[in-house]
This record gives sequence, structure tokens and C-alpha cells, in this order.
Amino acid sequence: MLQDMRENAQGTIAKIIIGLLIVSLSIWGMDAIVGGFSGEPEVATVNDEDITEREFLRVVQMESQRRLSEMERPDPAMLNEDQIRKDVLDTLIQEQVLIQDARAQGFVLDDEDVDALITQMPQFQVDGEFNRDRFVSSVRNLGMGVGEFREAMRKQYVVNQIRSGVIQSGLVANQNVAQLSRIQNQTRDFRVVQIPATAVSGEVEVTDAEIETFYDENSDAFRQPDQVDAAYITLSLGALADKVDISQGDLEAYYEQRADDLAREERRASHILIEDGADAEQKMASIQKRLNAGESFGDLAKEFSVDTVSAKEGGDLGYAGRGVYDEAFEKALFALEEGKVSDPVKTGFGVHLIRLDDVRRSEVPPLAELEQQLRNELARERAQEEYAEVRSELADSAYAADDLAGPAEELGLEVREAVGVTKEGGQAPFDHPGLVRQLFSDDVLEDGYNTELIDVGDNVSVVARVGEYREAQKLALEDVRDDIRRNLEARKTREQLANRAEAIIADLEKGETLADLNAGDWQQFNDQARNAQGADQRVMQTAFSLTRPAEGETSYGTAMTQSGVAVIALDAVNEGEAEEGSAELKQLRTFLASLEGQREYAAYQQYLRSTAEVSRP
Repeated sequence: MLQDMRENAQGTIAKIIIGLLIVSLSIWGMDAIVGGFSGEPEVATVNDEDITEREFLRVVQMESQRRLSEMERPDPAMLNEDQIRKDVLDTLIQEQVLIQDARAQGFVLDDEDVDALITQMPQFQVDGEFNRDRFVSSVRNLGMGVGEFREAMRKQYVVNQIRSGVIQSGLVANQNVAQLSRIQNQTRDFRVVQIPATAVSGEVEVTDAEIETFYDENSDAFRQPDQVDAAYITLSLGALADKVDISQGDLEAYYEQRADDLAREERRASHILIEDGADAEQKMASIQKRLNAGESFGDLAKEFSVDTVSAKEGGDLGYAGRGVYDEAFEKALFALEEGKVSDPVKTGFGVHLIRLDDVRRSEVPPLAELEQQLRNELARERAQEEYAEVRSELADSAYAADDLAGPAEELGLEVREAVGVTKEGGQAPFDHPGLVRQLFSDDVLEDGYNTELIDVGDNVSVVARVGEYREAQKLALEDVRDDIRRNLEARKTREQLANRAEAIIADLEKGETLADLNAGDWQQFNDQARNAQGADQRVMQTAFSLTRPAEGETSYGTAMTQSGVAVIALDAVNEGEAEEGSAELKQLRTFLASLEGQREYAAYQQYLRSTAEVSRP
């Protein structure tokens, strides 16, 4: 119960971890935390090797933090702890199987190799040099000790060596690549005639009996969910900032302080981007050689860059300041001199060559143009401390109160009302799942407590309580009769349109014409590619799914559209080209080979897992 937890949480229990194992490392100095203690309880055993409870719980914590970081509004109550624990254990078992396989194949990494890998990682460098303090801080932010991180690096490196080897060994037959390219580049000639919904409107009738039958057979669809009317208090930094008075002198001083930020440096860059594959290093070396020989950066971008948008402009990315590009890309760009080209830079998009084309620094706008913006920024900055204090007071006051009127009056806040909040939520702030879940909890709904203070947004906090609760109930037929009628009319209209289209196709196949059928006129589409924008996409999908017609014949199909139904007549399929040696064919071959390699590696993983002896206590 929430109240029990509240009462039991009044005392503070300090937990002190002692007995840290200290080891000396050649480049780290004294390692503060080293994983692996003998005699620990295990959560699973893989081929006679244990996965310890300590390791399992650490990874569970890390995975929970990762999933929280992916939430738009992080809320620990939204985490499915049981699922996380299951997923983590399955992952650790699979990882242990792969590590054992790598070891059996003789893949090992000694301490010096691990140290060399770590010192080369850009996230641990400052000004291009390894920084021990950044390394230790980063590792501890992951919830790991230095020794644990080094061991994880050792294991993952050897596993990735096998993974990369299998994936890069994926092969695909040249004829398959060419055939897929021809299919992808295929065009089609077809005709379309639209049959509007109004053409069958006179044939659609919905009776009261049909409405009643639909209502009875779909009763769950007309059930109004549980609802509550709620009172709530909102505390926001913005509201507090609105009350802060900023003098002209303070504003001018703040403007001077922000001058450097307001005059932002922007850099114009061009790049050549290639895929990070097995031949990336060789391909990039070839591009650099041609650059050094005097070839145009723009021409090489057009030839090699997989960023097709910028490649058309010679690799030009335009002007951008800091915070726009990937961290590694930005670091390289802002270290360049104008006109210079970087060494290869690896990011999540691939491998880049970056050229700095221009640097511009905007003038500081006059204070008059920025006055309101800066006044708001300074007010929010000054209100931050008050917000933290009032937030703490509101949390304590609402926790102890039997209503919200007292806390609101005490802190000068307003009690507001929200009507018809369901378990699916409602209007803000009840679009926050954590707040809604508390509102419908037993402690709040049945026992009459206030919710805890919930952070529903950036510097916005809410506490609420239930006013009136209404149980779920079925809506009366008269309240939904018109909706059911419209639903049934739309359904019958689609059925009649489909029947009309099939009848037209049957007559066309017998040799009749649209004129004979009084069904409108054909709209002709010739040499249409799959991604052409000339026709409705639903029509395009049907046109490209129809069977290739025999010479002099036609294949027919239908597609429901927004206004009715379309009858499609496919007249011809035009083979696409597959030019041997083209960049498109090379990229497709690389892509398909990678897919095949990944499929083979997935099968390899599954084989290792199925043959491993796994036991769980």
C-alpha cells in the first residue's frame, strides 16, 4: 500500500559498501572497483560456468536506466521489472554462450590489448589525448568499476570479432543481385478508372434492426470506461518566473554576459560519406589518394557519397553551429582550418571525409531585439531555486493533507478541476501515465489520499486527488445510434463498390469497353516507377502487385481509395536495368550480402544456444 510505504520511508537507512578490492594497472593507477567475487550466488549456469547474481542485478539496473532514458517522460513506475529481468537473463545467457565459443576458437585479448583499445576510444579523450579522469567518471556513470569495464571490453571484443567475420562472409549470387535490381527499377504501363462512392449510394440502406444487431454483437465497443473527476494543483517554473521582476540594469548585465553565446559561430562543411563495411578503409584510402592528386572534392562526393542529398551539391551541408552534428563529426569539423579536409571520421552513419568551407560569426543582435527572450531566461534562472523550494514544500504539505485546498492556500497556488479522466488518460496534465496510474490506485481512489507529487514535464509538477468516481457502464443505444449507422453505411458502401468493380472487370475481360458499361474514362499512366507520385499510392501498390500480362493481354485489379474504388488495368511490365559496375548495383550487393551475413550469424547464435547446457536455480 502507498500509505504503508510512506510511513516506513520516514527513517533513512545508510548502506555502506566495504571491502573494495584494489589492484594496480599499468595505465590507470589504482583501480577502484574490480568485479568478480568468489562464492557468489548464481542466477544461471551455462556449460558449468556461473552467471552471478551480482552481475545480473547490475545489468538489470543498467537496462532499467536505459529504458528510462528512452521515455519521453521518464517514470520508473512505467517499467515492467519482471520483463526486464527476463530479458537481461536471456541476454546474459546468450552472451556467455558466445564468449565460451570465442574462447574455444582461441580468440583472446591480453591486458595490454584491452588497455590499447580503451585509450583509443574517443569518448575517453580530451583534446585528442586519453584522459584517465574522464574514463573513470564515464565508467562509474555506467554503474561499473574499471575492472568490470575492462573485462566487459575483453569479452565483447572477441565476440564481435567472430560476429564481424560471419557477417562479412555473407555472399549473394551476382544474378540474384541483378535480378532484384531489375525488379526494383521495373516500370509499368497501366490505366485507372475511378468509381466514386456516390455511384452506389442509392444501393446502401441501413435498417434499425441492423443497428440494434450491431449494438448487441459489439457491446464492448460501447462501454464507457471508469472515469474520475479530479482536483489538482500544478506547480511550474514558468508560472513562478512570470512573477519575477527583472530590472533594466540586471537585464543589461545579463545581455553582456551572454554576448559570446548570442554571437554564435557557424561553419559550412562538405562531406563524403561511405558505408562502414569491410572495404571502407580501402575505399576511403582510394578517395583520399584521388583528392591528393588534385581531383575535385565535389566530384568525388557525387561519385562516392551515400548521402545522396548532399552529394548532388558536391557534398555541401550548409552552415551549422555546435550541437547539430554527431559528436565525432562536430569535433573533427570544429578542429579544422578553413579549406582543409579531415582524416576519416567514423559515426553511426558511416565514415566521413569532412572539408571546412567557410566560417562565419553572427553579430550580437541589439538588446532591443532580444529583450523579451533574455528577460524570460533570466527570470526562469532566478525562479529555479524558488521552484525547488516550493516543490519540496508542496510534496510534504500534500502528503500530510486530507485535501488540496490547504496546501494550495498555504503556497498561493490554485486548485483546478478535471472532468472525465479515464485509465487511458485525459487532457493535460492527465496525459501523463504515471499521474493517471496513481489517480486510479487503491490508496488514492478508494482510501482518499492525495497522489504523490508527480513531475509531468520539464519543471512542471502536479499533485491530484479524486473528486467523484464513476464505474464503467454501457452507453445507451440512442447515444450511439448515429455512429453505428455511419459505420454500417461506410461498410456497405465499400462492399457495393467492391462488387461494382469486380463486375466491371468481369465485363472488361469479356471484351466490353468502359463506354459500353457507362463507367467513365481511363486515365493513362505510362512507364511508372514504384516510387512515382502520379497516382494514389494504393493504386500504385495494386498496379505493382498484379501478375505480368501476356503479350496483348491485360491484368486487372482493384484498390479502395479515399473517394471510392479504382479499377486498374495493367497493360505492360517494362524491365528495369541492372548496369554491371554501377554504384547502385554495388550498394545493393553490399546490402544483400550484409543481410545474408546477419541471417547466418543469427542461425549460428541459435545453434550455440540450443546446444548449450543451461540450468537456472
